[in-house]
Amino acid sequence: MAQAKTLTAADIDRLLAYIDTRKYAARNRAMALLTHWAGLRIGEVACLRWCDVVTSEGQIKDEIRLLPDMTKGRQARTVFINARLKAELQAYVAQARCVDRHYPLFASQKSVCAGFSANSLAQTFAQLYAGAGLEGASSHSGRRTFLTNLANKGIAIHILKTLAGHRSISTTAAYLYSSPNQLKAAVELA
Repeated sequence: MAQAKTLTAADIDRLLAYIDTRKYAARNRAMALLTHWAGLRIGEVACLRWCDVVTSEGQIKDEIRLLPDMTKGRQARTVFINARLKAELQAYVAQARCVDRHYPLFASQKSVCAGFSANSLAQTFAQLYAGAGLEGASSHSGRRTFLTNLANKGIAIHILKTLAGHRSISTTAAYLYSSPNQLKAAVELA
């Protein structure tokens, strides 16, 4: 199976522009950006509840604590929310309706209290990427893009491993993409 496409900043802008033309734009932007700007897996996005992300005063938390049953490796981890993502999440929360703080943060069209399954959310992402014309992108593209962008900015792989919630650096390394231009530039340093 081919790896998910790593997106450029222009690709992400294209995705967000497409999402803005669709129904549920604020919700879909917030979900997509949780993968691109915080590195969440699609299943982790699907199981977020209001109380995980939003304080009782209606403010976005600085950190999201993912419990073991919310993660692929069944290891709790902390997800840090940057200022841009916090603003996107706040915009979503401002227009969404919290019925119960233990309900899913992202309600599906079918059920406010059940939300998305990881599979249905992956299908939603596939439709959004296809609609934006981003061939090769999948629900894993955001996570791969997040880790690659940080690596390209010089963030050490052991930090990336922790942010991704991986047990092994070799798992993290498999996420990172090196473009032909980066490889050519590296060789020029020799």
